[in-house]
Amino acid sequence: MNGVNTMSYRRVLMRRLLTWLGITLGMLIPALSHAFEDNMHLGVASCASNVCHGKLSKQTSENVWLTEYGEWSSVNDRHSRSYKTLLSDESKLIARKLGLKNAQSANLCLDCHADNVAQELRDTKFQVTDGVGCEACHGGAKLWIDSHTEPGATHAENLKLGMYPTEDPAQRATLCLGCHMGTKSKFTTHEIMGAGHPRLRFELETFTALQPAHYDVDADYIERKRSTIGFGLWMTGQIEAADTYLGLLQSNLLEAPGMFPEFSFYDCHSCHHPMDNKRWTMAKKNQGLKPGTLRLQDQHFLMLRAITEVLDAPRSAEFRRLSAALLKAGQTSNQAIKKASAELSGWLRARQAEWGSRQTSKAEIKAIRKAIVTLSANGTISDFASAEQAFMGIESLSLYLGDADEVGAALDRLFALVESDQAYTPKAFRSAAQQALNAL
Repeated sequence: MNGVNTMSYRRVLMRRLLTWLGITLGMLIPALSHAFEDNMHLGVASCASNVCHGKLSKQTSENVWLTEYGEWSSVNDRHSRSYKTLLSDESKLIARKLGLKNAQSANLCLDCHADNVAQELRDTKFQVTDGVGCEACHGGAKLWIDSHTEPGATHAENLKLGMYPTEDPAQRATLCLGCHMGTKSKFTTHEIMGAGHPRLRFELETFTALQPAHYDVDADYIERKRSTIGFGLWMTGQIEAADTYLGLLQSNLLEAPGMFPEFSFYDCHSCHHPMDNKRWTMAKKNQGLKPGTLRLQDQHFLMLRAITEVLDAPRSAEFRRLSAALLKAGQTSNQAIKKASAELSGWLRARQAEWGSRQTSKAEIKAIRKAIVTLSANGTISDFASAEQAFMGIESLSLYLGDADEVGAALDRLFALVESDQAYTPKAFRSAAQQALNAL
């Protein structure tokens, strides 16, 4: 990597990813969902004093920095500015297209761009204009704001009083996916995206790294909580994203009034690409899908396929069969989709605890990374959404394995091909993946 060390490479790459994800002052990452709706939310001001989390310099004598408010309110943290996104000209235009009075007062927008709890749960210092503040992720603080600073207070006690367990990878993924993918009660439909909202995409480990940290995963953190970095975070993110998607397919969102079927469940780039940029591949034909048809999203399933081939090889054929059945059902009927998604969800949930508790070796992680590259090189991973997931997975696992500098040229080639969804071509990505096999 021309003398660039792994961590500085990660920072450079993250800046490039921010541009790639379309994050600007006018269009930021959708915010996280709020955690505990039954606890009173006190507002950011309750945490921001210089005797709490508003100190100007990190405290070395404490087990937390106490600069968290400053980190959150910095220009690099998109969550503190998520409400301001709703005031942009682009958001105003989206609101008009959707027939909303304005974006900053519509629950449709506030549910993900702010900590939009019910009025009766907003304390005197609470301001929805703060955007996605402390309690949007950590839970309403009324019951634990005093006790969590008392001598001898434990994290377990805070959790009992309503603090959200963001240190748990599965719980964090559920929280993030509440807006980065959606829930039954808040969901970015094809109509909303058609009005101008950006396409949603998510990968837990990368998105965690995209935002400035406000804690150290040191020995003390691991003792009190657990490590929240590396392979486990990536794998858990893929499992939870797939399971969330399958759950949404089984809800009434698929057949809600309006667009029928709900096109946002399908791969955007089945339709949205230049006409002269041919993207149909024989891999789709081998899946039993016809040219010119919409295809349900499968990017997270393809990452799970790579995981399954390494960690659960005897069951990998069954996983492939269930995944293929879901894609075929997506071209049949809503009833068929719900049946196929329920079967695949049941299979996945039966593996969650087993995979989450196992100690995965570095050799196995290398094998999973190679499996992702192989699926890309043989054309199985060919659509843009799956290609961007593949890149993020390969990059994350390389950083975890500690060889990102050594394979940096291969990462750069893959990244260059997923910077633009309109310029992307399956052929070029496949070729770059074939080259990467030698490096990885």
